[in-house]
Amino acid sequence: MSNTQTEPRQSWSSRLTYVLTVAGATVGFGATWRFPYLVGENGGGAYVLLFCIAMIVIGIPMILVENVIGRRMQANAIDAFTGTANNKKIHPGWKILGYMGLLGSFGIMAYYTVLGGWVINFIANLVGGNLDLSQPVTAELTQQFFADHITNDPIAIIISSLVFALVNYFILAKGIMEGIERAVQYLMPILFVCLLVMVIRNITLDGAMVGIKFYLVPDFSKITSDLFILVLGQVFFALSLGFGVLITLSSYLDKKENLVQTACITAVINTLIAVAAGFMIFPSLFTFGIEPSSGPTLVFQSLPIVFSHMPGGTIFAIIFFSLLIVAALTTSLTIYEVLVTAIEEKTDLTRKQSIIATIGGIFVLGNIPSALSSSTWKSITIMGRSIFDTFDYVSGNILFVLTALGTAIFVGYVLKDEAKKELNAGKTLTTLWFNYVRFVIPIIILVIFFESI
Repeated sequence: MSNTQTEPRQSWSSRLTYVLTVAGATVGFGATWRFPYLVGENGGGAYVLLFCIAMIVIGIPMILVENVIGRRMQANAIDAFTGTANNKKIHPGWKILGYMGLLGSFGIMAYYTVLGGWVINFIANLVGGNLDLSQPVTAELTQQFFADHITNDPIAIIISSLVFALVNYFILAKGIMEGIERAVQYLMPILFVCLLVMVIRNITLDGAMVGIKFYLVPDFSKITSDLFILVLGQVFFALSLGFGVLITLSSYLDKKENLVQTACITAVINTLIAVAAGFMIFPSLFTFGIEPSSGPTLVFQSLPIVFSHMPGGTIFAIIFFSLLIVAALTTSLTIYEVLVTAIEEKTDLTRKQSIIATIGGIFVLGNIPSALSSSTWKSITIMGRSIFDTFDYVSGNILFVLTALGTAIFVGYVLKDEAKKELNAGKTLTTLWFNYVRFVIPIIILVIFFESI
């Protein structure tokens, strides 16, 4: 039995609010943590150039795919795949795409909240003086600090992850408009200010131009088909494609809203923030001679060394990690909301009960195992991966990609004219988009999928 909607579905108060919410959903660790270290590992400017191209090639078309699906039924990520299309009832089997998106959202929040816990714990140690960046530190020191306070301190990480989860709970409990919308109106400006402060500080360092050149000037010899496929995968992660996030958020979008404009604005904002994130990292890395290709631990082990060489290093480190936690929060709220909306609309649970079930279930079944996976449960592996890495791999490389493939097929071969009608962007543009989604995007996604596994 499910809840029935006795009131009209709410709509975002303005396009700006919706765009900021979607931008927040698509920024997160994807732009502030994952994008910079991938740039460092894969040739700097070559990766950035391909990322901008990929945002046009697959980012905007796929945003429109999920927007069309979400706004059409104005329902949760499962019921978005129901109704009729072209005078035929849609087969209930298509709901599997919604369930896959929910399962993927569970998987990503199983480790994403723990990443939030890492950052909170890092900030607490900086404020408490356990990591003193007022004078230069060594790579050995930051590595040991990471091991002592992150890898081998599961209790601290579980507690800080719980704090992150509770912040999400209190915001989500206020609802879509009073909770998420209002939170984003405050969080996104804070994110922009912190980002601006860090960018200005980094590009004014002596030697910053060497890092900027590495970051912006592409080495065309590094541009390969494999790199482009890797970049396409990052675009999926960066835009939260296949999570059910854009489907859920667009279900609250007014029918009069121009989907093409909102999709383009979303892609541009996401790209600008991701690129700006590089400006607050690479100039300082090259100024102080830190290796840019240090991988996922770049922001936790390499950047503290950089901050320790700056006047006021601890303050700038706190600002930087505060930026990370704000970015993480704007994303986590919307991913949790995918599950909350589905549970609320598909069961008899109230919104608060749905939130507790979502956050509590993920915390017990996902966050605690992920937090323990590098220490107490280190010996437990799945397909040769830790629990933390397994959640990341299965959700990011399998579930999300297959869900995105399914949504493209759903639009191109099931909705067909219904999708064109929902987009309503003029005959020529609509036809170009539809044929591209129907014939080209499935091939691109399949290539990404087989390369990623």
